[in-house]
Amino acid sequence: MLVKMQKDRVYTCPIAGTRKRGKDFKEDKLLAEDLLSDEKEKAEHVMLVDLARNDMGKVCKIGSIKLSEFMEVKNYSHVMHLVSTVEGERDEKKNAFDILSSILPAGTLSGAPKIRAMEIIEELENEKRGLYGGAVGYFGFDGNMDMCIAIRMMVVKNRKAYIQSGAGIVADSVPENEYEETQNKAKALIKILGGDIG
Repeated sequence: MLVKMQKDRVYTCPIAGTRKRGKDFKEDKLLAEDLLSDEKEKAEHVMLVDLARNDMGKVCKIGSIKLSEFMEVKNYSHVMHLVSTVEGERDEKKNAFDILSSILPAGTLSGAPKIRAMEIIEELENEKRGLYGGAVGYFGFDGNMDMCIAIRMMVVKNRKAYIQSGAGIVADSVPENEYEETQNKAKALIKILGGDIG
C-alpha cells in the first residue's frame, strides 16, 4: 500500500530494506535477522519513515500522526522488506486528491530531501520512469481511496515487455549489493515470462 484513506483516517506504508527470500523457513529467518541488523538498511528505512511523517503532516491534523507499525519484516514472493505504517487523522480541509499529491512521489523512489532528489533523478536518469513509481488504485464515491505504488509491474507494448526495478542509494550503499537487489526484485516478473536472471 502506498496510501489509503478510510473515512478520516489516512495511512501510508514506507517500505525500505530488502533481502531475497530464503529457500525455506530457516533460511528466511536468518535473512530476516540479517536485514534487521543491517545498519545501512535500518538508516534508509528510518529516513523514509521520517519523510512519510513529513508528507502526512501536510494533510493530517496536527498531533494526530503516529507509527502503528515500525520496521516489521514482511515476506513477499521473491523478497522480504522492512515495512512501517504511518497513520493520521485527515485535515478536514484536505481531500483524497490532496493526500495522494502529498505522498507522490513516494520517498522510496525519490529519496530525501524529496525536491532536490527529484532534480538529481531528472539530471541523471537517461530513461523516463513512465508508470514506474506512480500509483494504481481507486477513489471511491464515499471519499475513500486506496493506492499502491507501481513498482512490481511490467508494461507490455508491441509484443515487448518492459520491467523496471530499483534500489535505495544512501552514503553506505555498496553498488554490487544494490545491483543484486534490483535483480532480486525483477526475478518474479522475469520468471513469468519464462526467463531467468541467474
